Amino acid sequence: MAALDPLLDPDGYLRDHSAWNEDLAVALAARDALLLTPAHWEILHALRRFYTRYELSPATRPLLKYLAQELGPEKATSIYVMQLFPGTPAKTIARIAGLPKPPNCI
Repeated sequence: MAALDPLLDPDGYLRDHSAWNEDLAVALAARDALLLTPAHWEILHALRRFYTRYELSPATRPLLKYLAQELGPEKATSIYVMQLFPGTPAKTIARIAGLPKPPNCI
């Protein structure tokens, strides 16, 4: 895990989002005691598409709205997303997806 430290900012977010890959995501998820399943990957890749399109990491409400459009309403409820990414989902998903911290998340 210490090998990740130079790649991350003080809050644990990847300094250069273009350096992200799935192996790095697995290592970042392990720091949160998460084992990534296909359901996690679906959301992580959706968030990376959002970032590519809008050049920002969304807070929870816009994230859920985007997931509803991309993955369907059953995968865009706060309960579903929080079960996969406990805590503050928008921040956790952005961190594991190698993206900056959402600006409206404390």
